[in-house]
Parts: sequence; C-alpha cells; structure tokens
Amino acid sequence: MDRHLVFERLHNFRDLGGYATEDGHVVRWGRLYRSDSLGKLRGGADWDRFLGLGVRTVIDLRYPWEIDGRGRVPAHPSFTYHNLSVEHRPYDQSRLTADVAIGPYLAERYLEVAEDGVRELRRALELIADAGSGPVVFHCASGKDRTGLLAALVLGLLRVPEDAVVEDFALTGLATERLVADWRANHPGRELTWPDFGRAPGEVMRLFLDGLAARYGSPAGYATERLGVDGALVDALRRNLLEPASVR
Repeated sequence: MDRHLVFERLHNFRDLGGYATEDGHVVRWGRLYRSDSLGKLRGGADWDRFLGLGVRTVIDLRYPWEIDGRGRVPAHPSFTYHNLSVEHRPYDQSRLTADVAIGPYLAERYLEVAEDGVRELRRALELIADAGSGPVVFHCASGKDRTGLLAALVLGLLRVPEDAVVEDFALTGLATERLVADWRANHPGRELTWPDFGRAPGEVMRLFLDGLAARYGSPAGYATERLGVDGALVDALRRNLLEPASVR
C-alpha cells in the first residue's frame, strides 16, 4: 500500500492511517499525516491539494532558525500553525563522514531529543489528541528524524505493534533520492560527505525504541514518566485516531 501522497515539491508526505493495533482497532485514514517541510509549498497545484485535505492543525518541529531560512507553510484561515522545536542540540548530518554508522548514531540523537524536547513533545501529543475530526500534519525538514520520533510515539501510544512502527519509519527510503536532490540544489558547491544522508533504515528506529525501553521499561513507560502522558490523554488520542477494525 502506497502511503505517500503525490506532490511536486513535497517528497515525504504520508498518511498514518490503516495501521492495525494490538487490540482490534485501526488508525483512521485522512486524520494524521507526516511530512517533509511544508515551507516548500508555494501555491499552485501542490497548495490546492494540501488545502483539499482539510488539514486543521500544522505542527512544525523545526528550529526557528530553520523556518527563518527555509520558510514555513503559508498562513491560511483553515488551519492553525504551531512551531514546537523538539530538538535542542543542533547537528549537521550532511557533514558526517563515511565511518559514522547510521543506526547507533541517529538512535542516540533521537534519544537526546526524547530527553530534551519533553515540553514540545507533550504539547504535540496534546494538539493531536485535541484535534477532533480535523486532520493534523506534523513535519520537520525531511520528514524523517524529528517527524519519525513523534510518529513512533503516537503509533506506540495507540498500541500499533513495534514492527509496524519500524516499517513506517523506513518508508522514508522511498523519498531519499528526492530529499538528497533537494539538499544538493539548496547547497550548490558543497559536497555531501555522508553516504547515509536521507536514509532511514529500520535499524535506527529499532535501536531508538530499544533505548527508550532500556531507560524506562518501554516507550509507553517513557511517555508516562518523562512526558507526563496519562490515561486521559491516551484515551483522547484513541478516540480521535482509531476506529474498530471491522469498520473497514
């Protein structure tokens, strides 16, 4: 099943619907999307298609300086915009060297974000839970790292099996070539030194989830202990995002 929605300038815009949970439910289609930077939307057919999705909430996970440099989604009365910069320790993947192993390296960066971005991650979960029937999209720059972390947390709290969470993360691989092309176009004259730039092997997400489990017993334990996620928030997420599997 192809979850990618086709845009000219967006390469990693995906629907998180259709995933089965461990307790007989399924994530609703057309309710929660993940994406690369919506700052690339600049009118035309892409903009019309985006507005046609009926999105009511946009969550931008990038640094403010990234938004200043690359732009944000154009303002529109049909949705609210929230900048929640979850990452607090900048690093540049494009300057890494070939000897850096992608799995352990990125998993450690994600664990840093999970520890540093507690306030922002909690707020993102609240916005998703409070959205009602209005679709939500969250994004970072490539829709891979910060976006992948938040997607994993949401799917995990919905009780989507870990294998499916890992598989969802790895779907960014279908967009890697275009993401790399974007980087080259935006950085003329610079060499891309890390051969794994833009890749999203499942090993990264698996190691990250294992790291959360080692520290907190499970990803759900992390959400409870570090983010303060309680039963009411989980129930709201489930009401908003799930339906019985028999509906489909």
